[in-house]
Amino acid sequence: MTRHREVYYLAYEEDFGLSGFGGRLGPGGIPVADPPAVLAMAAETARAEEDGQLGRDVRLLLESPVPEAVVGGLWPALTGGRFDPGAHGLGARDWLRMIAQVCPAGTPDQAHAERMDTAEPGPAVPEEELRESVRAEIGAAAPALAGRVPLPDVADMLRRIVDEADADLGFRLFLRVLKANAASVGEDQYERLLGIGDRLAYPHAAVFEDLTVRWRPLDANRRDLGPRAGLPFLSAMFDGEWDAWRYEGSGTPHEHIGRLAHGDRGIAPGTQAAVLLQDVRLLSDSALSDDAVTALWRIAARRSGADETFDADGRAWLREIAEVCTAWLAGVAPSYVPGPPAHHDDLRESVLHEVRDIGPALDQAVARQTPGAPGPAVTTLLRDTVTSAGPDLGFRLLLHLVDRYEVTISRTQYDRYREIGARLGLVDAYIDQVSPHVRPL
Repeated sequence: MTRHREVYYLAYEEDFGLSGFGGRLGPGGIPVADPPAVLAMAAETARAEEDGQLGRDVRLLLESPVPEAVVGGLWPALTGGRFDPGAHGLGARDWLRMIAQVCPAGTPDQAHAERMDTAEPGPAVPEEELRESVRAEIGAAAPALAGRVPLPDVADMLRRIVDEADADLGFRLFLRVLKANAASVGEDQYERLLGIGDRLAYPHAAVFEDLTVRWRPLDANRRDLGPRAGLPFLSAMFDGEWDAWRYEGSGTPHEHIGRLAHGDRGIAPGTQAAVLLQDVRLLSDSALSDDAVTALWRIAARRSGADETFDADGRAWLREIAEVCTAWLAGVAPSYVPGPPAHHDDLRESVLHEVRDIGPALDQAVARQTPGAPGPAVTTLLRDTVTSAGPDLGFRLLLHLVDRYEVTISRTQYDRYREIGARLGLVDAYIDQVSPHVRPL
């Protein structure tokens, strides 16, 4: 059977329903976890915080054939041992009924309904396929769960909920049990868990927030982060056309660098800083002149006419970026030693061809937005970047500039970009940033 589910990320920004509620009862959550306090929090969550999924999850369990012992064991597992209704003399289903009484049966208000009223279709995931995927992940994590959760057969308990109640709910409860008990998963499994969450239209934080992951060693050559990484994205964060960095709140340019360098939610700590640091060092160590480095940065950030002087000396600015990155890495990944960058020399001519091909249109687009700006044409800067700093950084800057300056490209160019991107290991989202600029057939 295939069920159409809600697009959860439209209504929630983090974990939700019974699994999210369990997180509020666990370590670092509610100060006193006794039945009156927990019921009060359930009512607050369902009504004031508009989490209608809590009531639906509770009723799913209440109406399911899941055994009483399994339902009873769920609470200490979900909360890291901080709350067990049985310890207060409450039967497992009696406790669920008490929660159901304070949680509305439907969506809590019209605002929630309006958020869910969207043309975007909900995910259609075959129930048996989902059930098998979740059961497999529970099995893979069973040794970690057994070593961290002081309850017998916790993996079997979760499998019963998946099989006899709901695989979606079972998956979220499985994640919460992992989190509450700091049972770690390897990065390969973590990526599979994210994939299941994507199929179910979860907000990403519902999977990664508070999850303990055994990360692989940092790799500055990874290109699966999409376009929100590295020097091209930092330039977008300082975009001079709408003064992006000033609207991020109070702070200095130095602190704004940190917003990217420290932005490791859901990925290995230090990843963003490592990728950005590699880009900065490639450009700083390149044969480009100081003036060329400054011009390239300011064109990428659309700051050619900016009055501020913090980036008036391009190489000095790159050194400041590097300092932020190295300081962060020293704290979160002290054993990290940057490895050699991937050179991709076999792609140098292909990227140079794309620079030459787009050159006239890109130069004109930049000139329109920055009339009278000093320095060489952007095509010359990109060519020298590809030659001296490498085709990878040069190609990512090319994509960034095509997007920022809204340069129209042909379908043939776009297809070649996709081919080069695939060979560089860029995920589709990186190339997709220029898809709005493809000329209609």
